[in-house]
Amino acid sequence: MLSYQSAPVRTGLPQSATLAANERIRAIQATGESVVHLAFGEAGLPVLPEVAAALSAAATENSYGPTAGTEAVRAAAAGYLSRRGVPTEPDQIIAGPGSKPLLYALLTVLPGDIVLPRPSWVSYAAQAALAGKEVIWVDVPEHTGGVPDPEALENALLEARWKGQRPGVLVVTSPDNPTGTTPDAELVRQVCAVAERYGLVVISDEIYRDLAHDPDALLSPATVFPERTIVTTGLSKATALGGWRLGFCRIPATREGAQLRERLVGVASEVWSNPAMPVQTAAGYLLDEPTEVREYVRMGRDLHRRVVTEAHRLLVAAGASCRSPGGGFYLYPDLEPARRRVRLRSGMDLAEVLLTKYRVGVLCGEAFGDDPRALRFRMATSLLYGANDVQRWEALHSADPVALPWIADALNRLAEAVDDLTGGSTG
Repeated sequence: MLSYQSAPVRTGLPQSATLAANERIRAIQATGESVVHLAFGEAGLPVLPEVAAALSAAATENSYGPTAGTEAVRAAAAGYLSRRGVPTEPDQIIAGPGSKPLLYALLTVLPGDIVLPRPSWVSYAAQAALAGKEVIWVDVPEHTGGVPDPEALENALLEARWKGQRPGVLVVTSPDNPTGTTPDAELVRQVCAVAERYGLVVISDEIYRDLAHDPDALLSPATVFPERTIVTTGLSKATALGGWRLGFCRIPATREGAQLRERLVGVASEVWSNPAMPVQTAAGYLLDEPTEVREYVRMGRDLHRRVVTEAHRLLVAAGASCRSPGGGFYLYPDLEPARRRVRLRSGMDLAEVLLTKYRVGVLCGEAFGDDPRALRFRMATSLLYGANDVQRWEALHSADPVALPWIADALNRLAEAVDDLTGGSTG
């Protein structure tokens, strides 16, 4: 039976698990030790020169701008979504300094508690706690992640209401972080149908949309439940500009959506004033998708797919169980066979052993809301592409990136560590 439970609201939070893991691994690497860094979801690609030139040309734009973003960037974002089958007008767009603060602002202004797939990205539950909301966890189906199991979702909503909770917002992700999977269209429709019956607002985090292995097969909840679906995305993943901090969200074109927009802009005006003006100008160029940007995204998608697929093959051969990747650069292996061979009590124990004994950095499943006892972890292959931009450009243009020495060595070290822990495919 798929399970669900509510998490208590926390008033104090530690540093984000992903950022803390990245800083710890970087500190080890700074001593000269080699670590296979799989614990951080940075896209790992060099900046496209034309995009850097667009930012440089806008460097003198130092005045404050509109809180929701300039008209140009909102029009570009609306066009970007419309080309993906989600018709959008500029007035439905709010830009911000990354999709992460936009997500938090949304959770603060939308009524009700937060319903999350388990596992799901580390910041959703943390942001809910900061917003004073309870979290209602619902397990994902066995074959995929990013959306809850529809039957378990309905049961969880009934249980939550019986307990006096007020489920109001369902957050879904496609392609998913942490599992690296993409839910099929019928599953998305079923989940949206449950959300509609129970009056939920859906936040569809589509930051990895352009990195789906088959982007045309991806179904956005905004196309089947448009009146109550908010889409969030940004520049961090497909265009590898995490440090630029530019994201945007799409609000439904309804009376309630207009009211939500007003509240969201109010929060934004008091927290970040407006997104950085030079970055908005460069983002407008990116979101208009000239030929060189489309080609860069295509090459990046191909690189991510090739490396994460090979990593999946090696993990399974080494004795792990793991969902097949469908997009992005994540995998979510389960090393349960290691429990019989090594004295491991939790996913945190497993992550610590991988780092201290094998110098392989991953993030334990507990950080994503998973059962702390489970020997599961999230890994990202995107930082394997090179130690510098020369190597990264070579990986991006390579016909066989997994044969490049620095990528092949990292993948082999991962496979050897898993094989040693599990006893291999026959262990």
